[in-house]
Amino acid sequence: MIQSLSTLEFILLAIFALIVFIQLTYYWVVFARLAFFKPSKSSTAETPPPVSVVIAARNEYYNLNDNLPSILEQEYPDYEVVVVNHASDDDTDLLLKEFKLKYSHLKVVTIQQDLNFFKGKKFPLSIGIREAKNDVLLLTDADCKASSPHWIKSMATHYDSIKTQVVLAYGPYERKKGLLNLIIRYDTFMVGMQYLSFALMGKPYMGVGRNLSYRKSLFMQHKGFVSHYGISSGDDDLFIREVANKRNTAIELSPESFVYSKPKTSFIEWLKQKKRHLSTSKAYKPAIKFLLGLFGLTQFLFWIMFVGLLLVGIDWRIVTGIFALRFVTQIIVHKKVTGILREQSLFLFSLLWEGVYSLIMPFLTLAGIFTKQSKWK
Repeated sequence: MIQSLSTLEFILLAIFALIVFIQLTYYWVVFARLAFFKPSKSSTAETPPPVSVVIAARNEYYNLNDNLPSILEQEYPDYEVVVVNHASDDDTDLLLKEFKLKYSHLKVVTIQQDLNFFKGKKFPLSIGIREAKNDVLLLTDADCKASSPHWIKSMATHYDSIKTQVVLAYGPYERKKGLLNLIIRYDTFMVGMQYLSFALMGKPYMGVGRNLSYRKSLFMQHKGFVSHYGISSGDDDLFIREVANKRNTAIELSPESFVYSKPKTSFIEWLKQKKRHLSTSKAYKPAIKFLLGLFGLTQFLFWIMFVGLLLVGIDWRIVTGIFALRFVTQIIVHKKVTGILREQSLFLFSLLWEGVYSLIMPFLTLAGIFTKQSKWK
C-alpha cells in the first residue's frame, strides 16, 4: 500500500500521522492524569478550618430563593455565607432579610448604588471577600446549587496542609432535555477535562467561579483583581493564572463537591456567554496559550484532514487505521473522565459531537478575543 502512494499522498499522510501523534500525546500525557486520577485520603484533622462562602448577586431573587438554602444548610461546624447584594432592583433585599432571620450565619453586604468603575462582578466579589471573616474562601454563584450538604467539607479538607492555597473543582450544568443542553454540558466537560488535567500536570491556569476555593490572605497578597479589573470576566481564570502553581494547588473531584448551575435555554444566550468566557483567553500566559492552542488546532486539523484524505481517494485503510489510533484512545479517556465527572450520559455524545465542536471552537475563540466587554447584568 505504501509503495503505491505518490509523493504528495505520502506527505499528506505523514502530516495526518503527526497531527494524530500530537493528539495522542495530549490524551496520554495530559488528560490521562485526570482519567486515572486517584484522590488522596481524606483529611484526618480534628478541627476543620472555618470557612467563608462568598456569593455576588445582582437581581437574583429567584436563583437565591431556589439555591441559597443548599449553601446555608451545609453540614459543617464553622462557616459563614457572605452574599453581596449589588444594586439589585428586584426583591433580592427582602428575600435576604427573610433568610437572615432564619440563618444566623448569613451575612448580607448591600451595595446600594451601581458603581460603573469596573465591569463584571469583580467589584462586588472583592467587597464580599474583604468582608469575609475567615481565611478559607469558597466562591460560587447565585444560580448554583450544592450537590450535597458536604460540599464545604469536601473542599475544606484540602486545607489541612499549610501549603494549600487554591482548590479547583468541577461545576457542571443541570441535565435537561434537548440538543442545546447536551452542547452546553459537553463544552463544560471539555473545559473541565482540560483545566483539571493541566492542574494535575502542575500547570493550573484557571478555575470556575461557580466552584472555587482559595485563601483570603492569598487574595489580599496579590491585591485581588487589580491587575485585570478592566476585563469583565476573569474573576476565576485570570486570578488563578496569577496565584496558582503546582505547589499550592489541589483539585477536588468527589461528587459531593460539585455545584450544579442552570444552563442557558437559548442558543444565542449561550453563544454570548461562551464568547465572554473566551474573551479572557488572550490574557493567559504564553505557554498555556500555546498548549491550549496547539490542542485546539490539531483537533481541528485532525477532522479536516481525515475527511479530506478520504474524499481525495487516498487508501482508506491507511487513513482509517491512523484515525482508529486516536479514536480508541478517545474512547478510553472519555469513558474514564465522564465517569469521574459524573457525566456518563455525555459519553456517546462526546464521541459524535467532537468533530462539529472542533470546527466551531476556532471561530468562537476569535469572536471571544474581539468581543466588546459588557457590564455585569
